[in-house]
Amino acid sequence: MSREYTILTVAKETPLNGDKSVTTQDFYVPDLCRVRAVFLLLLTSELLVLVMAIVQAETAWIDWNYFGLLSLFVQWTTLTSAALICLLRPKLARMGTPRATVLIVAIVLADVFAFSLFANSVLNPIPDAIAWQTIAKKLLLALLIVLMVLRYFYLQHQWQQQREAEMGARLAALQARIQPHFLFNSMNTIASLIATRPEQAEEAVLDLSELFRASLRTSDQLIPLARELALCHRYLAIEALRLGDRLKVEWAVTPGLEQQAIPPLTLQPLIENAIYHGIQPRPEGGTVRIEVSRRQEFVYLIVQNPAPEHDQRRHRGNRVALANIQSRLQALFGEPAVLKHSQHESIYTVTLRLPRRTVSQQSAIGDKGGEQTP
Repeated sequence: MSREYTILTVAKETPLNGDKSVTTQDFYVPDLCRVRAVFLLLLTSELLVLVMAIVQAETAWIDWNYFGLLSLFVQWTTLTSAALICLLRPKLARMGTPRATVLIVAIVLADVFAFSLFANSVLNPIPDAIAWQTIAKKLLLALLIVLMVLRYFYLQHQWQQQREAEMGARLAALQARIQPHFLFNSMNTIASLIATRPEQAEEAVLDLSELFRASLRTSDQLIPLARELALCHRYLAIEALRLGDRLKVEWAVTPGLEQQAIPPLTLQPLIENAIYHGIQPRPEGGTVRIEVSRRQEFVYLIVQNPAPEHDQRRHRGNRVALANIQSRLQALFGEPAVLKHSQHESIYTVTLRLPRRTVSQQSAIGDKGGEQTP
């Protein structure tokens, strides 16, 4: 018997020229090829020009002639410098921070010097006369500004890295706390099947090993919904062996949501709670309904089960699991992600709302979670 599992992993940024140790994401200067970055640079430089025009004015509030000329000069130097840094960014990222900073400063100063010479030739009425003092002032001002901007970029990059590291540690700690309650029951079920139904026992062992491999895989912050659903099917297969006809499952999954981003081990604990609190205590069992649908810009995951009995210990365990999932959702998605639970008559419902976000797919068949041939 053979079973093939396809693992979907989050696509990361491509290394530079095949160098796996360095990526442009590690560089502290933002990508100046993006429209938003260029817009912010132009807006900031224009505000600086406005301040200088106000200071330069002697009688009116603003020296409009000075503002127009300086604005033209600053915008051209800003755009050309940003274009050069954008083109050289992959090489700059491999140089290290000190060398990259020196080269960026040199690029900006050379750009300012070239445009200063051009402006001098156009605006100076005396041929071959170069206002070196004016050019030197522009270079000094450009040096101070670019150093302040680079310092700001560096501090922002350091803060972002620290924030990501803290969030990664927090998510890893939250995910490590997910310890499936069904471990001992599953092992007992497998032990009872070994003598009578060895093939089903073998299937259950594979399902159980994959579930615990997923619980120990803390490096993935977001995975495709297809992988989480596959994990839920494995879990339900184990519980079906234990509960038999007492467990009934209804699926209602909207097609096209396979690449929806979801934190790992998010839906599976909700199904586990539904069985542990709503099915297992009832001699007659019951039905667990799992629904996945899309409404506008959100994806809804709904788990329904018979309302649990009033057992404070079980309610406490349920609240802990829901709080854990809620904490991870808030860390990754913020306010758009919502987790709520309700009870209407005899049906207990947990609703999970995620913002529509896809995960890039890289197929990796293999690894120990890939193809397995018993």
